[in-house]
Amino acid sequence: MTVTDVAIVGVGKIARDQHVPAIEASGDFRLAATVSRSGGVDGVDNFATLDALLAARPDIPAISFCNPPQVRYAGARAALEAGRHVMLEKPPGASLSEVHDLAALAEARGLTLQATWHSRHAASVAAAKAFLAGRRIRSVRIDWKEDVRVWHPGQQWIWQAGGLGVFDPAINAFSILTEILPVPVHVTAAELRFPVNCETPIAAEVEMAGPRGERVLAALDFLHEGDPMWRQVVETDAGTLTLDQGGAIMSVDGGAQQGEAWTAPGIEGEYPSLYARFAELLAARTCEVDLRPMVLVADAFTLGRRVDAPAFVDPALAGDR
Repeated sequence: MTVTDVAIVGVGKIARDQHVPAIEASGDFRLAATVSRSGGVDGVDNFATLDALLAARPDIPAISFCNPPQVRYAGARAALEAGRHVMLEKPPGASLSEVHDLAALAEARGLTLQATWHSRHAASVAAAKAFLAGRRIRSVRIDWKEDVRVWHPGQQWIWQAGGLGVFDPAINAFSILTEILPVPVHVTAAELRFPVNCETPIAAEVEMAGPRGERVLAALDFLHEGDPMWRQVVETDAGTLTLDQGGAIMSVDGGAQQGEAWTAPGIEGEYPSLYARFAELLAARTCEVDLRPMVLVADAFTLGRRVDAPAFVDPALAGDR
């Protein structure tokens, strides 16, 4: 079996929690280098800049970008121009036009670009999609609620323009929704609650509709205390499907559950699956860029009514004040 050397750009929480362990467990990839100004991974070459990595390590054919979306485009484009294959953490960019440009460049160069949606690889997403295929969808209720102070402590970029705020986790819900529904949906209205000291929302309600009267309501909250609620309930003409725990558990009409419950941080199986898919794309020399979840987020911002919310103070940064 051929093992592909891969580099990680941005060694933050998601890289340490998910990408590094997934690569270590993979038979397809070997972590050969990192790019980080705050420290890399023990035993692995670390570079202060991507340019330094590209110059020093022409032997590394694939790069996984785990840095914040606002600064990802320039690096991903430089990597593609240098002939490297690219994996993008979700969301794949700060704007749709950025990712369209990267996709066009990858296609023109015959390189692989993978815009990843890890929640689509949760244990029961494929089963939910199979159940809903051919069924009439009546309504969908999404509750995507977690505590930013627990799951994203100290991540200031989330509150800056392009960081998405509550839509950083909620785009996972939209990635599942667009994968499992047999019909397309579009945003019709939204209410976005912005802390007065932040550039992105901390909570939102988003309404969507489908071509045959299907209705979707998404309730999103980044200050939810206790266990996270990552749930979608789909009413159909043949029963009610509940997809819970971020896509890990599925049940129909409240019956027996199938899938495997997560244990914190809750997404262990998804990232190994992402890297397995990246290996398949590399072997086929093709791209995988589905921007439907990002379109829904963009439309929520376009159509959303802004409501002021109290200032948010991150306890992880309280010492900096």
